[in-house]
Amino acid sequence: MTTQDLTAAQFNETVNGNDMVLVDFWASWCGPCKAFAPTFQASSEKHPDVVFAKVDTEAEQELAAAAQIRSIPTLMAFKKGKLLFNQAGALPPAALEDLVKQLKAYDVDAAQAEQA
Repeated sequence: MTTQDLTAAQFNETVNGNDMVLVDFWASWCGPCKAFAPTFQASSEKHPDVVFAKVDTEAEQELAAAAQIRSIPTLMAFKKGKLLFNQAGALPPAALEDLVKQLKAYDVDAAQAEQA
C-alpha cells in the first residue's frame, strides 16, 4: 500500500476506522522530512495491512496544532484508535521496522483490560 495524504477532515475517521495507522507530520521545506519520506514509503509497501498517512503541516496547520506538533518530522502510531507512539525526528529504516512489528504485536484490548 502506498502512503496517503491526510487532512483534518479525515484524521479521526482514519485513526479510528483502521486497526493500525502510522502518521508522518512533515513539511516540504523540511530537510529531515524529505530524507525520511523514502523510508516511510518503503515501509508502507512492506506492510499493506497498516495505513501509512502523511500530514502536510503547512497545509494542515490547525491539525498540526491540535496534535501538538512542535518539530518535524513527527511520527505517531495508533492501534485501534489509541496513540501508542509519538516521537519527533526521522527514524532509520530498522527502527521504523521495529516500531511496526511492536505495533502489530501490541494487544490494545489486553492492555485496557489490565488498566481497568
